[in-house]
Amino acid sequence: MHHLSPLLVQSSGICAERGEGSWLFDAEGHRWLDFTSGIGVTATGHCHPKVVAAAQEQVARLVHAQYTTVTHPNMLRLTDRLSEHLPAGLDAVAFSNSGSEAVETAIRLARHATGRPNLIAFQGGFHGRTLAAASLTSSTTKVRSGWGPMMAGVFFAPFPHTYLYGWDEEATSAFCLRQLDELLLTQSPPHDTAALIIEPVQGEFGYYPAPASFLAGLRERCDRHGILLIADEIQAGYGRTGRFWSHEHARIQPDIVVTAKGLASGYPLSAVAAAKGLMAQGRPGSQGGTYGANAVSCAAALATLEVIEEEDLVNQAAGHGRYLRERLEALARKHDDIDEVRGKGLMLGVEMVRAPGQPDGERAQTLLSRCEQAGLLLLRCGTHGQVVRWLPPLTASRQEIDLAVDTFEDALENTA
Repeated sequence: MHHLSPLLVQSSGICAERGEGSWLFDAEGHRWLDFTSGIGVTATGHCHPKVVAAAQEQVARLVHAQYTTVTHPNMLRLTDRLSEHLPAGLDAVAFSNSGSEAVETAIRLARHATGRPNLIAFQGGFHGRTLAAASLTSSTTKVRSGWGPMMAGVFFAPFPHTYLYGWDEEATSAFCLRQLDELLLTQSPPHDTAALIIEPVQGEFGYYPAPASFLAGLRERCDRHGILLIADEIQAGYGRTGRFWSHEHARIQPDIVVTAKGLASGYPLSAVAAAKGLMAQGRPGSQGGTYGANAVSCAAALATLEVIEEEDLVNQAAGHGRYLRERLEALARKHDDIDEVRGKGLMLGVEMVRAPGQPDGERAQTLLSRCEQAGLLLLRCGTHGQVVRWLPPLTASRQEIDLAVDTFEDALENTA
């Protein structure tokens, strides 16, 4: 590993030299079907020709135009192009480099705009590794442990994990909304609460979509109390779930949208969107950074949007997601160690168990190792690492989906 930090541990043994479409290659020419997409980043596949051409052209023209010193055309064009896909009225965009940065930008704006100190996040959410973002995270203790105290003013409400509660969506949603009401009565009163922040489809905790009734209940409470609703769309947004934004499945509108990952096909870029009037309530100097809205990243992001539109990738994610789910659910009917398949679009999780309700992270890891040996790259998530997550590029073909599921099925049938 040369001089790399020993804390940067990889989930596979692959040293990737190049990528093409849904495939990764090492220096010896071995290849793997990449159904991780760099944790949802390479939504247009590895090295999409249009994205590569846009980045190459921009590198030869201008690499760094520091965006609190000057503007540059790609940044301005990208704000306009993003506005075509953002919820109505969210007409101002602030750029950063990473999802964590964007989350911190969003919660800082919420506190500035409302003058309120508190934030409510949801159990199982993942929002990043920097201090404020980690303070909002409860998907695992790994990002919070050993460097407390965490940021003050953060409270956690239950997320409607129907699988864990064992109830149907409506019963789980109603219970969690009642618990949120109790929290507003006993811990963080509305007049002290700046925002609720939620992943409409939780990622690292195990690929749990929030029921539409739950998101509608959050919107109603935010409207009633003057609380801002922040949708963390970092992993689930940008077409991943078969809608451009995952919150669209519930037909609700957040006040602030946070996006990253699939935004620029692998180039570092994140964004926060809000209404211009809301954005203007942030304090001077509260947004910015040395590398935000990098000219090459913005060129890649513009090309990424073109690819998504021209290749109809949002609808393709919906259709291919249904097909992938059907195939995985067929495996679940044959294998008792699969307890549930859940998610939306091309963001699906397979819950591995020793017995119903008993998570089995070791089994999931055995399957991933066997798949890697057979040329398929997958990832795990969940509190015990028990959820095998399916996160292919939105450009993946039906044939590649079949190959991936066939390889996974072989691993299921030939490992103990």
